[in-house]
Amino acid sequence: MSRPAPHTPGHADAVGELAAGMADRIAPAVHAYEVAALLESEGLTGERIREQYGHPSLFSLAEELYERVPRSFPEPPPPADPWAPDHVRCLLRGLLFALPGFAYPLTAPLWHSGPRALAALVAAGLVSWAWGQALAHRFHLRLVNGRYEAGRTLAAGAPAGALLAATAAVLVAGPGAAAVAALAQSVYLAAAGVLLVLGRERLLLAALTPLAGGAAVPVLSWDPGPAGRLGPAVLSVAAATAAAALTLRADLRTPPAPAAPRPAYRTSLPYGLFGLSAAVLVLSTGRQHPYAVLALTLSMGPAEWLLYRYRGLSVAALRASATERDFLLRSARTLALCLTGYLLPLWPAALLAGAQPAVLLALAATLWTALLLQAFGVAWPPAVVCLTAAAAVAASSATGTPPGAPVPLLCCAAAAAVLAVLTLRCLGRPTAHA
Repeated sequence: MSRPAPHTPGHADAVGELAAGMADRIAPAVHAYEVAALLESEGLTGERIREQYGHPSLFSLAEELYERVPRSFPEPPPPADPWAPDHVRCLLRGLLFALPGFAYPLTAPLWHSGPRALAALVAAGLVSWAWGQALAHRFHLRLVNGRYEAGRTLAAGAPAGALLAATAAVLVAGPGAAAVAALAQSVYLAAAGVLLVLGRERLLLAALTPLAGGAAVPVLSWDPGPAGRLGPAVLSVAAATAAAALTLRADLRTPPAPAAPRPAYRTSLPYGLFGLSAAVLVLSTGRQHPYAVLALTLSMGPAEWLLYRYRGLSVAALRASATERDFLLRSARTLALCLTGYLLPLWPAALLAGAQPAVLLALAATLWTALLLQAFGVAWPPAVVCLTAAAAVAASSATGTPPGAPVPLLCCAAAAAVLAVLTLRCLGRPTAHA
């Protein structure tokens, strides 16, 4: 139906003033009916429309306003970053990874009776790292079926991992003080893994308070005796175990979800193999430069923060890219930015620890890029790359390679380069971030 024009110049001016005053609300309309609804919400009566604007009806006035105001669709406000990291939580996790290391110099006089004792702790640690990585992955798989099923996975898997690690220690060193120390280490790592997976970092920090208080003992000139050395470590292990048990108990009280197919155990295998290879690489570096490994352990908190930032920056790059090549270039820049931000503080830390910065940086780059790929569900490639590097380092150590040989550096540098290429190939595609 055609729209009649306003009857007088005064009517035309009134319509123009109305269009100017409501332009920001009329511009996004896709039909004149939307303008009519807007006018009706303003309380315009039929009598006022006829007398003030010279139109016979509400719809006639709406049609003219719709034609007068150009279409304009404002940009929606940018959505909140779904990958915004929790700064405090990430920093706290780095501290929680490093703080248990004080237990070793504190209790060493009570269990360190030779190389076999140290080998027992190493064997138990390797098993715990591998088992813990696989168990954490399986927990997140089972979380799809509810907190009850995921809690059952941890309740069964954590004690089994501790028992398996302690058994490995006994097989290496036999029964004795070293085996007891390895058992305590295994129990703590299992309990801490449960609390970290469940996001109970502050609870774990509270459990480690006795150990933090006893950390000054190794630097004191007096020996507090077995009780003074064992007390803080035993209290922290007991507190962490109790906290993990109570937290799991709360999850197991939730109503179980309907039965669902269980994922195959082999899906968690690459995560366990990565945990094993990461442990070998870290321990091989720690044998030469223990303080450098402490710096690397503390950096795990910032590393996790940067994993979140990579995902957030990648989503922003996806919105800003017009072509796949453009996104690939932006993705490469994002990877370089995050890696540089992670590695740069480790350079002075390595120098302060008396280690070769290149070795520590290559190892850190390997671990971070592997974790990044795993965060996107790419599991087997980083596991194979890290396992190959770890096997080469272990083989060089077993054959008596001189300590100054650059085998760890070459292996980690090659692994980091391969993983960086894999990252660009797998994550440089828009579909990886959809």
